[in-house]
Amino acid sequence: MPMSEKQKQIIRFPYMPQYDAIICDGAVRSGKTSWMSLSFVLWAMGAYDRQNFAICSKSVGAAERNIIRPLMGIKYLRDNFELRYNRSSHEMIVRRGSRENRFYIFGGRDESSASLIQGLTAAGALLDEVALMPRSFVEQTLARCSVPGAKLWFNCNPEGPRHWFYQTWILGAEKMRALHLHFTLDDNPGLTEETKAQYRNRYRGTFYERYILGRWVLAEGLIYPNFSEEQHGYRGVLDPAIKRRALRYIAIDYGIHNPTVFLDIYLDGDQVYIDNEYYYDSRADENAEQIHPQLPDIKHYEALVDFIEGETYEMMQGQYKVTRVKRPVDIIIDPSAASFIAQIEMDGRYSVQQADNSVLDGIRNMSTLLATGKLHISLERCPSTISELYEYRWDEKAKEDKPVKEFDHAMDAARYWCQTIYVDERGLIYGE
Repeated sequence: MPMSEKQKQIIRFPYMPQYDAIICDGAVRSGKTSWMSLSFVLWAMGAYDRQNFAICSKSVGAAERNIIRPLMGIKYLRDNFELRYNRSSHEMIVRRGSRENRFYIFGGRDESSASLIQGLTAAGALLDEVALMPRSFVEQTLARCSVPGAKLWFNCNPEGPRHWFYQTWILGAEKMRALHLHFTLDDNPGLTEETKAQYRNRYRGTFYERYILGRWVLAEGLIYPNFSEEQHGYRGVLDPAIKRRALRYIAIDYGIHNPTVFLDIYLDGDQVYIDNEYYYDSRADENAEQIHPQLPDIKHYEALVDFIEGETYEMMQGQYKVTRVKRPVDIIIDPSAASFIAQIEMDGRYSVQQADNSVLDGIRNMSTLLATGKLHISLERCPSTISELYEYRWDEKAKEDKPVKEFDHAMDAARYWCQTIYVDERGLIYGE
């Protein structure tokens, strides 16, 4: 297997006495994680016997997907070591002859995760996606590495320049006795030029700067700068043939004082169509012709049934009947809308799935849908969704990446659907 110079440095790192840690940051698919995982295990098995090690990611599932499964598939390891992974205890045992070490898997999802690793005494730790973990979890993990000669392995894609890991570890790499290696797509000789071009075309704006150029840049400006009505919009009624064969979903962002939005979404293979919207805003607007009263759950539910079962819409040429498609419909809804979820479930007409409300992941995946041209939106029937796509912005005053909380209700509903339905079990959108 060909190796780049930076990948060779990953293999050499643990035998360089001037460093206690290695940091690999930069572009996606640049060959960081696979070589770090292999080097970590080889070093551990060569330097220690009957010791514990920590392998950490944002979740246990992410660690299994990105580290454990690839390790199990490396022929050299299978030929020279006995590897056994226990999914119930999240523990990988690696043995060669009489030498044996144990690698415990941890997920650093939130502040409470720090308690999961307390009590472990480790000879080293590999932290994948470290920028996505809370600082308390990372520092607790480092405190567990108290065996003499212990080393630390950090891997991440960039976030914002104010991120604590960037400020503490990357800018302070020399002080922390850390080898810092910055990766680009060109540092992975296993990628063809065609594959690299596909990844470069997948991101725009902030995500291109971070995931392709590998820069720790501030999220600023429009969140979806790559949206255009010419590329992503369509006019008229969605082709009835698509409606008949596609999977249908209703994505909901539910508000009491804020607007309530329903989006009618069809998934046809890997193509996504937002074909209609319901947008009800009860807030007073000095420019509005009338003030809408706040509606109880039952009234919004009646509107939802009408929205799903059939309606009409107007165009310049007159009024057209929308094709009714009688088929199962799944509701994807903000999990905080407990009372409205209960209202839908009480009627029993539709299945309800609480949405994955991962904001940044959802925005990134929506951005990829737009960049790859797989998202299509009805220009006549989704005016609020179109308007929000032009106005949805990053909060440049925030200390972390977050959208401005305005012009975001249809954007939230679309993000819920994308992150809950269009993201597969690997955590990647279809086609990645």
